[in-house]
Amino acid sequence: MSLPSKKPVNYLNNKDILKEIHESKISYCSFSETSHSRYDFIVDMPQSPLNDSLDYILKPEVIQQARETRATRLDVEAGQKNVIDPLSIPITDLVFRVMTWEHVPVAPKQPRKTVKKKTAKDIFEFEESDPDEIFAELEDVITKAEIDDMVHVKVNFPPFQHFKVDSTNSFICIGKSHWDGDLKTGVFNKDHGKITNKLARMYIMMCEKYAMKYNWRGYTYNDEMRNSAILQLTYVGLRFNEAKSANPFAYYTAAITNSFCRVLNSAKRNRNIRDDILEMNGLNPSWSRQGTSSTVYEE
Repeated sequence: MSLPSKKPVNYLNNKDILKEIHESKISYCSFSETSHSRYDFIVDMPQSPLNDSLDYILKPEVIQQARETRATRLDVEAGQKNVIDPLSIPITDLVFRVMTWEHVPVAPKQPRKTVKKKTAKDIFEFEESDPDEIFAELEDVITKAEIDDMVHVKVNFPPFQHFKVDSTNSFICIGKSHWDGDLKTGVFNKDHGKITNKLARMYIMMCEKYAMKYNWRGYTYNDEMRNSAILQLTYVGLRFNEAKSANPFAYYTAAITNSFCRVLNSAKRNRNIRDDILEMNGLNPSWSRQGTSSTVYEE
């Protein structure tokens, strides 16, 4: 009697990762209703004014695509296929995610740690007149204060708002990211959410699987590479843009690869410095340096 074969389990796939990314992001958000957290279309115009993004929603092709997305999701949830007609979905039921910084406050820009380059006023010395008076007409104090010294508060993923369209084609805000409390009387808050436990386990599993690849597992500092990659994923994991791609696995793999290469290059740089110091003191460097510098060619 043969035992029934077990169905293979796929622990990491784009569908589950996208779901956990969505659940993690909405923990930082506030909505007028819980159902409004599900969106049907993303308007990815973060640098444009909010009014331009809202006008883009009323285009027929955008509304049609949002209807098709909502119909597909409803069919999947009901366990059926191609049953709901997209044209039967009213426009008032659609939810649009608009990428915008309108609700994020501004703060003074943090000074850079690099050395400030000298300007023309610092290089040239004017003896006949005051340099401040010469360059005063070239600077607008108000514009400089508003543009150069003020930036939006840094957040862990691009902010957005959710909108619905009423019967008069007017837009109603039904959700905001990085928001705590009521949509009108609430306050901006970027620290009250968290990533889900399942997404955190996915981060760890991906880093462990990647660290076991044949081209990485032989390094003595493999643990440092893996820990650095996990830290990097917690920093950039929610920055994945669902409007541009549906493959977060590739996005995370690229972040892990960059983190591993960064640790490897840092270790090589430290090894070269150590070998230089050993050679300066008449001692033998590492085997890697000896193998590359003492190659003998025989005729």
